[in-house]
Amino acid sequence: MVSVLLIIVLGYLAGSIPTAVWTSRILLKDDIRNYGSHNAGATNVFRVMGWKPALFVILVDMVKGVLAVLLIAKIRLGEVPFSVSLIQIMAGVAAILGHIWSMFAQFKGGKGVGTAFGVLVALIPVPALIALGIWILTVFITRIVSVGSILAALSLPVTILIQRNLNDRVPDLFLWISILLAGLILFTHRSNIGRLLRGTENKLVSHSKSGSPRD
Repeated sequence: MVSVLLIIVLGYLAGSIPTAVWTSRILLKDDIRNYGSHNAGATNVFRVMGWKPALFVILVDMVKGVLAVLLIAKIRLGEVPFSVSLIQIMAGVAAILGHIWSMFAQFKGGKGVGTAFGVLVALIPVPALIALGIWILTVFITRIVSVGSILAALSLPVTILIQRNLNDRVPDLFLWISILLAGLILFTHRSNIGRLLRGTENKLVSHSKSGSPRD
Protein backbone atom coordinates (compact mmCIF):
# COMPACT_ATOMS: atom_id res chain seq x y z
CA MET A 1 0.00 0.00 0.00
CA VAL A 2 2.97 2.31 0.50
CA SER A 3 3.60 2.15 -3.25
CA VAL A 4 -0.02 3.00 -4.02
CA LEU A 5 -0.02 6.03 -1.71
CA LEU A 6 3.30 7.22 -3.14
CA ILE A 7 2.01 6.85 -6.70
CA ILE A 8 -1.14 8.83 -5.89
CA VAL A 9 0.82 11.59 -4.15
CA LEU A 10 3.40 11.86 -6.94
CA GLY A 11 0.67 11.78 -9.58
CA TYR A 12 -1.10 14.62 -7.81
CA LEU A 13 2.13 16.62 -7.48
CA ALA A 14 2.94 16.16 -11.17
CA GLY A 15 -0.55 17.26 -12.12
CA SER A 16 -0.32 20.21 -9.75
CA ILE A 17 2.41 21.89 -11.79
CA PRO A 18 0.49 25.07 -12.77
CA THR A 19 1.84 25.44 -16.29
CA ALA A 20 -0.40 28.34 -17.30
CA VAL A 21 0.22 30.28 -14.08
CA TRP A 22 4.00 29.89 -14.15
CA THR A 23 4.17 30.66 -17.88
CA SER A 24 2.18 33.86 -17.41
CA ARG A 25 4.32 34.93 -14.48
CA ILE A 26 7.41 34.57 -16.65
CA LEU A 27 6.03 36.20 -19.80
CA LEU A 28 3.38 38.59 -18.45
CA LYS A 29 4.97 39.21 -15.06
CA ASP A 30 1.48 38.56 -13.73
CA ASP A 31 -0.96 35.73 -13.00
CA ILE A 32 -3.03 34.59 -16.00
CA ARG A 33 -5.97 34.24 -13.60
CA ASN A 34 -6.12 38.04 -13.41
CA TYR A 35 -7.04 38.18 -17.12
CA GLY A 36 -9.64 36.98 -19.60
CA SER A 37 -11.79 34.19 -18.16
CA HIS A 38 -9.62 34.11 -15.00
CA ASN A 39 -8.94 30.42 -15.67
CA ALA A 40 -5.48 28.81 -15.45
CA GLY A 41 -5.76 26.90 -18.70
CA ALA A 42 -4.43 26.89 -22.25
CA THR A 43 -7.58 28.49 -23.70
CA ASN A 44 -7.22 31.56 -21.49
CA VAL A 45 -3.50 31.69 -22.27
CA PHE A 46 -4.38 31.69 -25.96
CA ARG A 47 -6.87 34.52 -25.55
CA VAL A 48 -4.52 36.65 -23.48
CA MET A 49 -1.01 35.73 -24.65
CA GLY A 50 -1.35 34.14 -28.08
CA TRP A 51 -0.96 30.69 -29.62
CA LYS A 52 2.71 29.99 -28.87
CA PRO A 53 2.45 30.17 -25.05
CA ALA A 54 -0.90 28.34 -25.29
CA LEU A 55 0.66 25.51 -27.31
CA PHE A 56 3.44 25.18 -24.74
CA VAL A 57 0.91 25.08 -21.89
CA ILE A 58 -1.32 22.42 -23.48
CA LEU A 59 1.65 20.22 -24.38
CA VAL A 60 3.08 20.34 -20.86
CA ASP A 61 -0.36 19.68 -19.36
CA MET A 62 -0.74 16.63 -21.61
CA VAL A 63 2.73 15.36 -20.70
CA LYS A 64 1.77 15.53 -17.00
CA GLY A 65 -0.98 13.01 -17.65
CA VAL A 66 1.18 10.74 -19.80
CA LEU A 67 4.01 10.68 -17.26
CA ALA A 68 1.60 9.87 -14.43
CA VAL A 69 0.28 6.80 -16.29
CA LEU A 70 3.46 5.53 -17.95
CA LEU A 71 6.15 6.49 -15.43
CA ILE A 72 4.82 7.31 -11.98
CA ALA A 73 2.46 4.31 -12.02
CA LYS A 74 5.48 2.01 -12.33
CA ILE A 75 6.98 3.00 -8.97
CA ARG A 76 7.18 0.05 -6.60
CA LEU A 77 8.32 0.10 -2.96
CA GLY A 78 6.64 -3.17 -2.16
CA GLU A 79 3.78 -5.41 -3.19
CA VAL A 80 0.85 -3.66 -4.88
CA PRO A 81 -2.56 -5.30 -4.30
CA PHE A 82 -4.11 -3.88 -7.48
CA SER A 83 -3.90 -4.55 -11.21
CA VAL A 84 -1.52 -2.55 -13.38
CA SER A 85 -4.47 -0.89 -15.14
CA LEU A 86 -6.02 0.22 -11.87
CA ILE A 87 -2.71 1.64 -10.63
CA GLN A 88 -2.34 3.56 -13.89
CA ILE A 89 -5.86 4.94 -13.54
CA MET A 90 -5.18 5.99 -9.95
CA ALA A 91 -2.02 7.83 -11.01
CA GLY A 92 -3.80 9.46 -13.95
CA VAL A 93 -6.83 10.58 -11.95
CA ALA A 94 -4.51 11.96 -9.26
CA ALA A 95 -2.71 14.02 -11.93
CA ILE A 96 -6.02 15.37 -13.27
CA LEU A 97 -7.18 16.32 -9.79
CA GLY A 98 -3.82 17.98 -9.19
CA HIS A 99 -4.27 20.03 -12.33
CA ILE A 100 -7.77 21.14 -11.34
CA TRP A 101 -6.90 21.79 -7.69
CA SER A 102 -3.21 22.63 -7.77
CA MET A 103 -1.49 22.98 -4.42
CA PHE A 104 1.00 25.32 -6.11
CA ALA A 105 -1.74 27.73 -7.25
CA GLN A 106 -3.99 28.13 -4.20
CA PHE A 107 -5.95 25.05 -5.35
CA LYS A 108 -7.31 26.99 -8.32
CA GLY A 109 -6.02 25.31 -11.46
CA GLY A 110 -7.40 24.61 -14.93
CA LYS A 111 -10.38 22.57 -16.09
CA GLY A 112 -8.39 19.35 -16.53
CA VAL A 113 -8.91 18.79 -20.25
CA GLY A 114 -5.25 18.77 -21.35
CA THR A 115 -4.06 16.53 -18.53
CA ALA A 116 -7.08 14.24 -18.95
CA PHE A 117 -6.25 13.89 -22.65
CA GLY A 118 -2.67 12.91 -21.78
CA VAL A 119 -3.97 10.28 -19.37
CA LEU A 120 -6.39 8.91 -21.94
CA VAL A 121 -3.79 8.78 -24.72
CA ALA A 122 -1.62 6.65 -22.44
CA LEU A 123 -4.53 4.40 -21.37
CA ILE A 124 -6.91 4.18 -24.33
CA PRO A 125 -5.34 5.88 -27.37
CA VAL A 126 -8.06 5.13 -29.95
CA PRO A 127 -10.99 6.66 -28.00
CA ALA A 128 -8.70 9.53 -26.96
CA LEU A 129 -7.77 10.34 -30.55
CA ILE A 130 -11.41 10.12 -31.65
CA ALA A 131 -12.28 12.55 -28.84
CA LEU A 132 -9.50 14.86 -30.07
CA GLY A 133 -10.95 14.74 -33.58
CA ILE A 134 -14.39 15.64 -32.22
CA TRP A 135 -12.86 18.50 -30.22
CA ILE A 136 -11.01 19.89 -33.26
CA LEU A 137 -14.06 19.63 -35.53
CA THR A 138 -16.40 21.18 -32.95
CA VAL A 139 -14.09 24.09 -32.15
CA PHE A 140 -13.47 24.67 -35.87
CA ILE A 141 -17.23 24.90 -36.51
CA THR A 142 -18.39 26.72 -33.37
CA ARG A 143 -15.22 28.57 -32.31
CA ILE A 144 -16.23 27.69 -28.73
CA VAL A 145 -13.65 25.61 -26.86
CA SER A 146 -15.98 24.58 -24.05
CA VAL A 147 -18.43 22.99 -26.50
CA GLY A 148 -15.58 20.99 -28.03
CA SER A 149 -14.33 19.88 -24.61
CA ILE A 150 -17.80 18.82 -23.44
CA LEU A 151 -18.62 16.87 -26.60
CA ALA A 152 -15.19 15.25 -26.66
CA ALA A 153 -15.61 14.13 -23.05
CA LEU A 154 -19.07 12.72 -23.71
CA SER A 155 -17.77 10.85 -26.75
CA LEU A 156 -15.36 8.75 -24.67
CA PRO A 157 -17.78 6.26 -23.09
CA VAL A 158 -19.74 6.09 -26.35
CA THR A 159 -16.60 5.23 -28.31
CA ILE A 160 -15.58 2.59 -25.79
CA LEU A 161 -19.03 1.01 -25.91
CA ILE A 162 -18.80 0.85 -29.70
CA GLN A 163 -15.36 -0.77 -29.41
CA ARG A 164 -16.73 -3.36 -27.01
CA ASN A 165 -19.58 -4.17 -29.38
CA LEU A 166 -17.01 -4.71 -32.12
CA ASN A 167 -15.37 -7.34 -29.91
CA ASP A 168 -12.44 -5.11 -29.12
CA ARG A 169 -10.92 -6.15 -25.80
CA VAL A 170 -11.56 -3.05 -23.72
CA PRO A 171 -11.72 -3.75 -19.97
CA ASP A 172 -14.79 -2.66 -17.99
CA LEU A 173 -12.41 -0.54 -15.91
CA PHE A 174 -11.70 1.74 -18.87
CA LEU A 175 -15.39 2.22 -19.57
CA TRP A 176 -16.00 3.29 -15.98
CA ILE A 177 -12.99 5.64 -15.95
CA SER A 178 -14.22 7.24 -19.19
CA ILE A 179 -17.61 7.86 -17.55
CA LEU A 180 -15.89 9.29 -14.46
CA LEU A 181 -13.70 11.61 -16.51
CA ALA A 182 -16.63 12.75 -18.64
CA GLY A 183 -18.50 13.63 -15.46
CA LEU A 184 -15.47 15.45 -14.08
CA ILE A 185 -15.05 17.50 -17.25
CA LEU A 186 -18.73 18.42 -17.16
CA PHE A 187 -18.31 19.47 -13.52
CA THR A 188 -15.31 21.72 -14.25
CA HIS A 189 -17.23 23.26 -17.17
CA ARG A 190 -20.40 23.95 -15.18
CA SER A 191 -19.95 27.73 -15.45
CA ASN A 192 -19.36 27.35 -19.21
CA ILE A 193 -22.54 25.30 -19.51
CA GLY A 194 -24.44 28.08 -17.75
CA ARG A 195 -23.06 30.67 -20.19
CA LEU A 196 -23.85 28.41 -23.15
CA LEU A 197 -27.46 28.13 -22.00
CA ARG A 198 -27.62 31.93 -21.66
CA GLY A 199 -25.90 32.45 -25.01
CA THR A 200 -23.04 34.43 -23.47
CA GLU A 201 -20.13 31.98 -23.84
CA ASN A 202 -17.04 33.55 -25.40
CA LYS A 203 -15.73 32.37 -28.75
CA LEU A 204 -12.09 31.54 -29.38
CA VAL A 205 -10.32 34.80 -30.17
CA SER A 206 -6.69 35.60 -29.41
CA HIS A 207 -6.20 39.08 -27.98
CA SER A 208 -2.49 38.54 -27.35
CA LYS A 209 -1.88 40.37 -24.09
CA SER A 210 -4.92 42.62 -24.35
CA GLY A 211 -7.09 40.76 -21.88
CA SER A 212 -8.72 42.90 -19.24
CA PRO A 213 -7.26 42.45 -15.76
CA ARG A 214 -9.58 41.52 -12.96
CA ASP A 215 -10.76 44.38 -10.72
